[in-house]
Formats: sequence, C-alpha cells, structure tokens
Amino acid sequence: MVHADASAFAHGLSKKEVYAQVLDQARLLFDGQRNWVSNFSNTSALLWHAYHSLPWPSSAVNWAGFYFTDPLDPERLILGPFQGQVACQIIAFGRGVCGTAAASQMTQVVEDVDKFPGHIACDGASKSEIVVPIVQGGKTVAIIDIDCAELHGFTSEDQEALEELAELLARSCDF
Repeated sequence: MVHADASAFAHGLSKKEVYAQVLDQARLLFDGQRNWVSNFSNTSALLWHAYHSLPWPSSAVNWAGFYFTDPLDPERLILGPFQGQVACQIIAFGRGVCGTAAASQMTQVVEDVDKFPGHIACDGASKSEIVVPIVQGGKTVAIIDIDCAELHGFTSEDQEALEELAELLARSCDF
C-alpha cells in the first residue's frame, strides 16, 4: 500500500526526476483503484508537493488541480480536487485557458495570463498557467490546471510530463 510519504519529494532533484516520481507514485496509487475522485485527489496532492520541492519558478505554483466536464452540461467544466486558493466553480468550454484547452483538446501553455484573451482570474496572484486536457473515448473528461505566481512558470518539460500524466489518468479512471 502506498504511504503518505509518496508525496515527499527530496530537495535538489531535477524537474525530470520529480516528474518521474509523480508518475511512478501515481501508477502505484492507481493500482487497483479506478475511482476518479480518489485518483484525482491524490494526484493534486502529488503535484502540489512536487512543485514546491523544486526551485523557482516551479516553487511559485499557487494552484494545482482539476476541472471536469459537467455531467449535467457537457459544454462546461466544474471544479474538481485541487490544492490552493478557493477557485472558480464553473467554466464554459471555450472560455479562458481551461475552457480553451477543454474545447480544443490541446495543451495551453500561457507565459503571461494577462495577455491571454478572456483569461479568468480566479486568483489574482497567478501570472502563468498550463492546462492539459484529459481525453477519454475522444471526449474531454477533465483538464489538469496548474497556475504559477511567476511569469514564464512552465516549459515544454512541464507540458510533456503533464501530458503523460493526463494519459495515465484517462487510462486509470472510471468516470
């Protein structure tokens, strides 16, 4: 059984090593557990602690979590498990960074959220953002949303690792 220490990340690891640990721990946590609430809750904690173990700007992540396609309205996202400040509860597909990623099924890496048309500022401290769609059966079922309180908080390294995590979540969860 995976212990709470799964979310302990040694300081001094590279971003690549930290993401490898996130993915390894997620695989272990998901083994025999297909419930999306459980898996996404643990993943938000893993991500939160992972980013805070890294040097700047990754350590300036101020929100890490998920939005899900609302089963009552498939054209909007509804807030899911997360770590950080209280967040927007509903986001329309196509609106803001999250809605754009959900509608397009394409990762959005935003270096400066103030320059993104229609950005939704749930937390005024956020300066950059990465949003990765989670697609199952050709439909967006959820998105990974990570905010950073610094400009240029995310790179292609983040995109690649979070896209791998999104695929793992899509394969490992029943919605």
